[in-house]
Amino acid sequence: MYQTVRARLGALVCGARAARRDAGMVTSEYAMGIVAAVAFAVVLYKVITSGAVSAELQNIVKDALNARM
Repeated sequence: MYQTVRARLGALVCGARAARRDAGMVTSEYAMGIVAAVAFAVVLYKVITSGAVSAELQNIVKDALNARM
């Protein structure tokens, strides 16, 4: 019985170690995530600074400042 308990405990410990090894991202995955985030930020910046969106945002701010209370 002692051997059975020890074998099961050993299997649990080995399983926990294996799960810990694969728990995080590797450096290449971090790099790809950063590249994707920067690309998204560039696209968002281009959209926000475009003429139509910029004018609409200015109108929204102007209307908010001129609102009666």
